[in-house]
Amino acid sequence: MDKQVLLDYIDACELIRETEADIRKIRQRKGVVLQDAVRGSNPEWPYEARSFRIEGIAEHVSDKRMLEEEERILTERKADAESLKLQVEEWMGGIPMRMQRIIRYKLFEGLTWRETAEKLGGPATENSLKKEFERFMKNN
Repeated sequence: MDKQVLLDYIDACELIRETEADIRKIRQRKGVVLQDAVRGSNPEWPYEARSFRIEGIAEHVSDKRMLEEEERILTERKADAESLKLQVEEWMGGIPMRMQRIIRYKLFEGLTWRETAEKLGGPATENSLKKEFERFMKNN
């Protein structure tokens, strides 16, 4: 696993969240209910004025196809991002716990090397963590 894939993990997580929001918006646009009121009267005696409420879903065939295609594309994008996310998480489960913490703090949370060393505690310094990370990535 190279460092770029680990950085892509962050983007994949955000892309999943954003895509889910986009899919929700598309689904809301599909089911827009329109309402209106009309007035009319009885055509025969007694001529009584009446009000009628009309409602329905406004949907044009070309709009429906476009929305379905948009939703399909977004669903595929989300599936690709989820696949990358799962690959990284599976890989992370097989590496030493210390390195998992270093990667999580430094890459996923965006902490500096100094902040990462403080979170890990013990004899860790920013330079020692940086070297440890570089050696690990070079060997894996």
